[in-house]
Amino acid sequence: MSQIHHLNCVKIVSPVNDNVCGHCLLIQENDKLILVDTGIGLLDIQNPEERIGQQLIDMVGYRFDENQTAIRQIEKLGLDPAKITDCVISHLDNDHIGGLADFPNATVHVGLEECDNYISGNPRYLKTPLSHQPTIKTYEKLDLNWFGFEARKVDIDTETEIYLIPLFGHTLGHCGVALKTEKGWIFYVADAYYMRIELTDSHHPVNQLARMRAEDNDLRLSTLDKIRNLINEHPEIDVFGYHDIEEFNFYQN
Repeated sequence: MSQIHHLNCVKIVSPVNDNVCGHCLLIQENDKLILVDTGIGLLDIQNPEERIGQQLIDMVGYRFDENQTAIRQIEKLGLDPAKITDCVISHLDNDHIGGLADFPNATVHVGLEECDNYISGNPRYLKTPLSHQPTIKTYEKLDLNWFGFEARKVDIDTETEIYLIPLFGHTLGHCGVALKTEKGWIFYVADAYYMRIELTDSHHPVNQLARMRAEDNDLRLSTLDKIRNLINEHPEIDVFGYHDIEEFNFYQN
């Protein structure tokens, strides 16, 4: 029997939204804990200038709170952070992987294209989140289909089925994560959109930010079209992203 916990592990204040979140998932299954993205970590909070840099802190609008880190929230749930065995990662921007260092023994699962993009020296990525040299398992293209999307089954021994779903555009290897639970499918689309309103309002100011941060904007727009179609055709699938605080708040009620 698995349980899904919704954690907000980032706070960003930006001109577009003064309360941008970092919607991570904690899968609790028997004696195993798995994180889907990690948010900002404890070491980031303690040494922000060293690990992130003041320029990026100011540009993004980070607000730091130790209690918001995944490790502290796991402890608050009465769980042992040392039991985090695996972290499934959508992409390697620091606001999604800063917390990896808080779980140094966890295996990192990520798409092959994203890992290659990271090690290529792409300046968008910080090196500090992976400086503890975790075990990294990468996933390449497979002949698997998930509701019309390419799918890559994550190799973790769990009852919950976990798939990396390529949603390229924001980065060249950006993936969503699909989870099959007892209640049905969950589809976490990470930064495929920053705010859900991007799916319905192409003139909202957040679209400009999303376009600026996309490594391939044409791919990003194609990905949005696929997500729109999925939501329209399969309303039974629970779809949400990383940064939309209204989506996160829905799961707190």
